[in-house]
Amino acid sequence: MGDDVAAQEFTPADRTRYREKVRRCLDVFERMLRESAFDTDDPWTGVEVELNLVDGSGDPALRNAEVLEAIEDPDFQTELGQFNIELNLPPGPLRAGGLEGYETQLRDSLNHAEQRAAALDAHLVMIGILPTLAPEHLRAEVISANPRYRLLSEQILRARGEDILIDIRGAERLNTTVDTIMPEAACTSTQFHVQVSPDQFAAYWNASQAIAGIQLAVAANSPYLLGKQLWSETRIPLFEQATDTRGEELKAQGVRPRVWFGERWITSVFDLFEENVRYFPPLLPVLDDEDPLTVLEAGGTPNLSELRLHNGTIYRWNRPVYDITGGLPHLRVENRILAAGPTVVDTVANAAFYFGLVRALAENDRPLWSQMSFSAAEENFHSAARFGIDADVYWPQLGKVRATELVVRRLLPLAHEGLAAWGVDPAEAHRYLDVIEQRCLSGTNASDWFTRQVQQRADADRYDALRAVLADYRRRMHDNQPVHTWG
Repeated sequence: MGDDVAAQEFTPADRTRYREKVRRCLDVFERMLRESAFDTDDPWTGVEVELNLVDGSGDPALRNAEVLEAIEDPDFQTELGQFNIELNLPPGPLRAGGLEGYETQLRDSLNHAEQRAAALDAHLVMIGILPTLAPEHLRAEVISANPRYRLLSEQILRARGEDILIDIRGAERLNTTVDTIMPEAACTSTQFHVQVSPDQFAAYWNASQAIAGIQLAVAANSPYLLGKQLWSETRIPLFEQATDTRGEELKAQGVRPRVWFGERWITSVFDLFEENVRYFPPLLPVLDDEDPLTVLEAGGTPNLSELRLHNGTIYRWNRPVYDITGGLPHLRVENRILAAGPTVVDTVANAAFYFGLVRALAENDRPLWSQMSFSAAEENFHSAARFGIDADVYWPQLGKVRATELVVRRLLPLAHEGLAAWGVDPAEAHRYLDVIEQRCLSGTNASDWFTRQVQQRADADRYDALRAVLADYRRRMHDNQPVHTWG
C-alpha cells in the first residue's frame, strides 16, 4: 500500500476488468517462477518502523504533513493517521556489521527527525499503540491527506455495509463502533524484510508463521487502547477488527478476513498470491496500462501492478512481496508481527532474533512445520498477543511450555546459528541476542513494564496516569537502554 492512489469512484465494470487483469498477472507470475531469473545472489534484509507523534503533554500531535516537510528526508513517509509517520531504512546485507549498521542508521535518523519535529511541538514515540489516544483521534477528519487512505477507508466500509465494531476483552473490555478504518492508524509496527529465492520462499514463510507467537511473547508493546488495559499486544485484535470487511453473517459463513494469519503451511510463494485472487474481492481496482505477458515475452520484467496492489490490501502478518530492483525481480517475506519500540537497541535485538531464528529454522533438514499443525502456530500467535511475556505456547516434542523458557533453552542457540549463517560476527550477535535473553530471564517486555507503571498510579485519573508513564517511556526511549533494565 505504499503506492499513491488518486481519489476516484469505481464502477462494477472497473472491478470486472481489474479481476481479469489480476488473474492475467497471476498467470504471468506463475510463468516467471518457472522461467525467470530472480535476484538471489546476495540476499538483503530491511527494516521499517512506524512512529507516533505526540505534543509536549503526550497527547497525539496531528501534524505529520508539517513534520515530514520539516524533516526533509525521503526515508520518512506519511501513514494513515495524522499522528503517524514511517521510516524506511535502506536495505542491505547482515554480514559485515549489518545489525550495528541498522542501529546507527535508526538512531541517527530518529534523532534528526526528533530535532526537526520538536520545533513544531511534535515528538516521536516508538510504541505499538499510543496510550493517550482518545475517541476523537479515530475520526475521519484525522486521516492523512494522501487520497489513498480515505479511498481505502471508504472501500472497506462500503464492502462491509455497516460500521466497524471494535470489541476487545482483556484485563478490561473495550466495546465501541467506528465509521472509518482510523483504528488501524493506532497500530504502529516494526516490519522486517528478508529477501529469498523462489525455491526457499515457502520455507522462510512457514518458519516465520511458526515463530510468530514467540516474537510477540518477548516483544509485546501495546497494552492500552482508548484508556483501557486490554491485551499485551492489543495491535493484533485491533488490526484484525479495524479492517474487517465482513459483517456477522459473512463471518458465520466462514469468509476469510482481510487481516489474516492464514490457514495452512505452503509449498510455494504462488500459493499465497493465488489465495489472494481466489478469496478476496478487490478493494482498489486501479488498472495499469502494462500488458505483463507482452513485457515478459519481450525479455522485460513486468511490474504486475494489479497483483501487487491487491496484495497490499490483504494484511497477512507475514506478507509475500514481489518487487523489482535494477531490472531484476525478487521476492521478500515481510514480517509484520511486532509493535514499534521501545528503544532502538530493543528494535534491533528483535530484528536479530527474527533474522537469525527464521534462517536457522528455514534451512533445517527437518522442517519445524512438519512437526506441528498450522492451527497450533495460530493458537500460539493469539495466546502470546494476549498474555505477552507470561504466555504459554505449544512446541514440538515439548508440548505446552512457557515462551520465555523455550526462547532461552532452545531458540536463542538456533538464532545464533542463523546469524552466523548470515555472516554476522559472534560478538555482534551476542550483543543483540543477549537483550532477548535478559528480557526472558527478567520476565519483562515493554508491555509488562508499561502496565506495571500505570498500575502504580491506580489512584490517578487513567489518562493522567497514561500521560505520566508515557513521558517516562519517552525519556527512557531516548536513553536507548533496553527495556529489561528499566526497573
